[in-house]
Amino acid sequence: MQTLKIGVAGAGVMGRNHARVLTDIRDVNLTHVFDPDAVVAQGVAEAYGASPVTSAEAFAEAGLDAAVIATPNRTHADLGVALLERGVHVLVEKPIAATVEDAQRLIDAAKANDRVLMVGQVERFNPAVEAVKRAIKDEDVISIQITRAGPFPPRMGEVGVVIDLAVHDIDIIRHLTDSEIVEVQPQLARTKAEREDTALLQFRLANGTIAHITTNWVTPYKTRTLQVATKAKFVVADLMTRQVTEYFGQQPDGTYSTRGVHSWPNEPLKKELEAFDHAIRTGETPAVTGEDGLRNLEVALRCLGE
Repeated sequence: MQTLKIGVAGAGVMGRNHARVLTDIRDVNLTHVFDPDAVVAQGVAEAYGASPVTSAEAFAEAGLDAAVIATPNRTHADLGVALLERGVHVLVEKPIAATVEDAQRLIDAAKANDRVLMVGQVERFNPAVEAVKRAIKDEDVISIQITRAGPFPPRMGEVGVVIDLAVHDIDIIRHLTDSEIVEVQPQLARTKAEREDTALLQFRLANGTIAHITTNWVTPYKTRTLQVATKAKFVVADLMTRQVTEYFGQQPDGTYSTRGVHSWPNEPLKKELEAFDHAIRTGETPAVTGEDGLRNLEVALRCLGE
């Protein structure tokens, strides 16, 4: 099997994680790491046996088969289009871009050059989310509630919790229901950050499901929970511990039977990168398409009134 030459753009937290995981995937060779900070690029590249690059132009011309973009959101489109036009397959971190127009540019460039464009919505590959998806298969979903909260991260500056956190959950809701969000009722607040650091988001989907996201940077501890109610069962998942419990068979006295739902102990980021590799090699539609990324971004921007 041909070895894919792949590069990582952006050597921040997510870029470093991608570099680490890529070195553990068969028939994939991490060859270049791009970051405008030469010291950072050099350090990460040396750690994983790659070559450092300090300009977007040099990265695009590096002769890559594929690339991961983990740079600031506003840079996704220009770098992604440059890579796609050079025949490079692209996995772009969420959100797909800073604007709907930029997201569409990426989608158009991928189609025009017959390249894979995949969006890094890593929670789709969380074993707990996969277990919930299996548990509610063929069920009539009534509601979904997701909480994603924690303390304020000093590294965040350009975006608030809707773009940084809620985009994960917008994607989970669309993924679990196979339906699109048609109504949005956002409530936003700002306490410490320049952008919103608390959001209560309510949605109605085309299939009638209602959903709610609570997300903030004002909770002193990190929490990630998912609850799905169907006509026949209630499923609860902890997205950090990966524990999933199904409540079913309500009795006249109001009690339920319960059972654990098995979730495989896989690293979500590795599964995401393996899915990207699979789409490149097979020509199959990627697990999270550019159109998925665009839909998620559109909903997030509607929540922000943008």
